[in-house]
Amino acid sequence: MFTEAYMQRALLVALMLGPLCGFIGVFVTARRMSFFSDTVSHAALAGIAVGFWMGFQDPTIPMTLVSLGVAMLMLWLREKTDLLNDTIMALLLSGSVAFGIVVMSLLKGYRGELDRYLFGDILSVGPVDVGLAAVVVAIAGGWVLWNLNSLALITAHEDLAHVSGISVRALNYAFVILLTVVVSLSIRLLGIILVTSLLVIPPATARNLANNLRQQILGSIAIGALGGFGGVAASFLLNLPCGPSIVLVCVGMFLLTLASRSLLRLGRRQSPAP
Repeated sequence: MFTEAYMQRALLVALMLGPLCGFIGVFVTARRMSFFSDTVSHAALAGIAVGFWMGFQDPTIPMTLVSLGVAMLMLWLREKTDLLNDTIMALLLSGSVAFGIVVMSLLKGYRGELDRYLFGDILSVGPVDVGLAAVVVAIAGGWVLWNLNSLALITAHEDLAHVSGISVRALNYAFVILLTVVVSLSIRLLGIILVTSLLVIPPATARNLANNLRQQILGSIAIGALGGFGGVAASFLLNLPCGPSIVLVCVGMFLLTLASRSLLRLGRRQSPAP
């Protein structure tokens, strides 16, 4: 398995983007932005369609730009209208998916490409994709680490963060841009349909065992790495689709930690008081 060049590239990308998604996902889940990331990932379908329509062989750039446009539109509508957040996200998600499907239906010869982006195809990543993933991990991970205290305070109490002198609005916009770029690039890993799971399942799994934010962050990073590696390995050994394999490995770890937490609580309840 490790002697094949395409497997080496797939494992490298999984071991970079898996922990990064787990790291960022801690704040995504704590701030209840899971549906937001789902909307951004589905909006990428419109960007993919536009990219192929414009003649791009690799639609990563238009996909990312369209996703960023939809993310900024979500924030603008939330600030300028009285619509509820879930209404805005549902409107943009359904509209962008419908637009992407219509455009793709007018194009010929792109059915296989559409399936690749819907369900992921990490085994086809090239050296350029590995380098791009490394750059994104360095920039995104470094930015989150640099602003870790501010993000934690905003997540816990936004008003207190504002009073403390933190530029809450600017930091929120920067986090949304960062999240959108990471989601767009992770589509090659899991596909549009499953990419949000890598932002949600590792933090949820780590939370089953963590006692504080630091433990949850470290646990989520580790689970993202294990899920990425285990999923790619299972895909190769069992001849299974790679994206779903990564998700199922993460789900398996979630169930194990949930069972462990339940057993620990049961043991504490049954232990006699001193």
